[in-house]
Amino acid sequence: MAALGGGGRAVTLLRRGLVLGPAPRRYRYKKKWAATAPRVPSTRLALQSFDMNYGLQLKEAWPSVRVSLLCEQKYGALVNSFADADRVAQELELLNAVDFISGAAQKAQRLQQDSAVEQAGRGSASREAPGERWAVKQAETPPLLSAPITSNIRCYTFPRGDITRFRPARPDTLGILNYYLMDAASLLPVLALNVQPDDFVLDLCAAPGGKTLAILQTGFCGHLAANDVSISRTKRLHQILNSYVPKQIRETVCVTSWDGRNWGELEGGTFHKVLVDVPCTTDRHSVMEEDNNIFNRRRSKERQMLPMLQLQLLVAGILATKPGGEVVYSTCSLSQLQNEYVIERAIEIAETEYDISTRVEDLSHFRALFQDTFSFSSDCRLGELVLPHLTANFGPMYFCKLHRV
Repeated sequence: MAALGGGGRAVTLLRRGLVLGPAPRRYRYKKKWAATAPRVPSTRLALQSFDMNYGLQLKEAWPSVRVSLLCEQKYGALVNSFADADRVAQELELLNAVDFISGAAQKAQRLQQDSAVEQAGRGSASREAPGERWAVKQAETPPLLSAPITSNIRCYTFPRGDITRFRPARPDTLGILNYYLMDAASLLPVLALNVQPDDFVLDLCAAPGGKTLAILQTGFCGHLAANDVSISRTKRLHQILNSYVPKQIRETVCVTSWDGRNWGELEGGTFHKVLVDVPCTTDRHSVMEEDNNIFNRRRSKERQMLPMLQLQLLVAGILATKPGGEVVYSTCSLSQLQNEYVIERAIEIAETEYDISTRVEDLSHFRALFQDTFSFSSDCRLGELVLPHLTANFGPMYFCKLHRV
């Protein structure tokens, strides 16, 4: 009873603000309990953010995209032309995989032939005035390729709905790996770049190296500069080149670790083609992996500054391009803030601050040519956006092409 009475008196005195020696144990350790409370995983924070933002952006399409992001990603096998490419292609075809790029090129050729026949038929049968004929042609002719899809790049994927996995790549007799596994949608920005013979090409944010390797597969580069500001990621780029590219070809690639935002000052107006595959929220990684997750609370400021970084890199890419050259901007995010808005602002800055005019190229033909392999958004104002889909679980991949006038 005395103990109870003493305890009651202590509580009364504490309420009056009087100090009676050491605080009870539960008060002493209260701060420590709060500090060790479980934290919300970065993957859950990412999903909460996407639910709020992409739910508004994609509307009824978001539930399907959400499920796909949380399921196993689908891959393509980029055939290494520096290995025994024909034998590798035959082996992949025996597995029921198909080269989606050659299929698209054949489809484009058929569309062009059909369009030419249709126009010739209209020209011989029509009796309208010349102005009326032109109006009909503009209205009825489907958008065709402004430039052909290169047939030098070969990438195999399994058909829609087929979730078969490719086995790991194997080295040939010279130690060169036979194919590179990657998200097949990542090749679309490289195809949009449309590298031509003797082009000077810059891959401004090159690591880990998949798109750099794809550019080399074209066989057209007169010069290739591959840059990434991260030294550790540049080491990964070197590993990819060492594993897939012969030494004599590898030595022609200039690998650097400069801050890409300053490239316009370093080598302005130098390149025919520039690929700007910027750091982004990497949506699929962010909802699946805790490691190196941009939604980690410690990286909140870095995440908020991403659109500014992306804008600076794209402007630097424009400045690095020759007049008449082309820039392809790409992300693996669904975010309009990181995609269309960056494009619009970069065009404005190039015009007002550097007196450089650029125009957005029409890439709508990519939807027609690759719809059998990928699911595209129909609501993208500028450029094209591949949406993850359970039957074709590639992407997300946004890409937009700018022409420097």
